[in-house]
Amino acid sequence: MSSHSHQFVETFEGLVGFGFSPESDMDTVIYYLQKFSDDDLMALLRKRLTAEDKEALFNLVSGLLRKHLSEPEYHRYFLKD
Repeated sequence: MSSHSHQFVETFEGLVGFGFSPESDMDTVIYYLQKFSDDDLMALLRKRLTAEDKEALFNLVSGLLRKHLSEPEYHRYFLKD
């Protein structure tokens, strides 16, 4: 059984658009991130992203995780330990 889930993108029926309200902005970010992490899309993009793109993406995501998660939260929610 998989320990990861991406149900938000499968069930969300609201507005996907940024700049309307804080709540719709967060919904849009979640929607985009779940769409972005799709295996088929990643298989395509991994061949096209430059070294600089990959570094920027890694630094953004890992920086946000360090900023907003405690170490136990990082292990529980991100690493799924």
